[in-house]
Amino acid sequence: MKGKLYLIPNTLGSQETNHVIPEVVAARAVTLKHFVVEDLRNARRYLKLLDRNMDIDGSQFYTLNKHSTEEEWTGYLKPMKEGHDMGLISEAGCPGVADPGAELVRLAHDNGFEVVPLVGPSSILLSIMASGMNGQSFAFNGYIPIKKDERAKALKRLENRSRAEHQSQVFIETPFRNMQLLEDILVVCSPLTRLCIACDVTLPDQFIRTKTVGAWKSASLPDLHKKQVVFIIQG
Repeated sequence: MKGKLYLIPNTLGSQETNHVIPEVVAARAVTLKHFVVEDLRNARRYLKLLDRNMDIDGSQFYTLNKHSTEEEWTGYLKPMKEGHDMGLISEAGCPGVADPGAELVRLAHDNGFEVVPLVGPSSILLSIMASGMNGQSFAFNGYIPIKKDERAKALKRLENRSRAEHQSQVFIETPFRNMQLLEDILVVCSPLTRLCIACDVTLPDQFIRTKTVGAWKSASLPDLHKKQVVFIIQG
């Protein structure tokens, strides 16, 4: 019998798990013995948070990242071929969403393995929920270009799409460039475009606000430097 691939959600940065990870998910995760992870130390620490009595040293870990080769990806499937269930753990939130683990999920499907997504926090969905914007039609666009001219064009393109299709446009940035992106949004986008800033979602200092770009320009801007932020615009 083939093993299954369990997609194990992580917290969004909290060291407390019980308010975002259901007990049934934690209980299932710690029964597994084979894990595919991005960072070994972080994964081991997270599993210990789920159950401090878990036998971490008796588990097998396989590390992945965006530079992993096709051969390495395929090799990660070996335990499932031998009948063992595996867990894929993201660094934050849900595996496979804005996450290199999506490639492993694709390979699991291609090779006939059952994929089991487990319930947990998604900063993207939680931000959409709290934004007051269109939750019926939205698009996650990942990272915005770094170069200023390319970024301006991308922001304008997303703003135009949001207006034409009445579709919320969701995107993120590397934490140390958040403030630069926010400043560019306020320059490029129309004063009437709505902008939601969702920062450190589920954490004690969570900040989620939606205002028009015009209102943000006259407001005191939040400090987003080196924080996890989701941006949403809708024209």
